[in-house]
Amino acid sequence: MARTVVNERILLDPEICSGKPVIAGTRIMVRNILGIIADGGTVAEVLDCYPELSPEDVSAALRYAADVVDAVRSDAVANG
Repeated sequence: MARTVVNERILLDPEICSGKPVIAGTRIMVRNILGIIADGGTVAEVLDCYPELSPEDVSAALRYAADVVDAVRSDAVANG
C-alpha cells in the first residue's frame, strides 16, 4: 500500500498507524475521533482530548467516514 492523501487533512500511510486513516501531520486516527463522537462526545470534547486538532480536522474525519460508508454501500448495491 502506498501513501494516500485522501484530502488535505486525512492521510493513509503504511508507515503511520499501520496504514489506518489519520489526521495529516499527526498519529491521531480517524477511528479515535469517531469513537468519541459515537460515545456521545462533542467536537469540543474531541478538541479537549486532542488539542493539536482543529474543528476542521474533526469535520474532515466525519466527512471521511461518511464517504467510506457511501463507498461501501455503493459497492454492495453494485455487487448485488
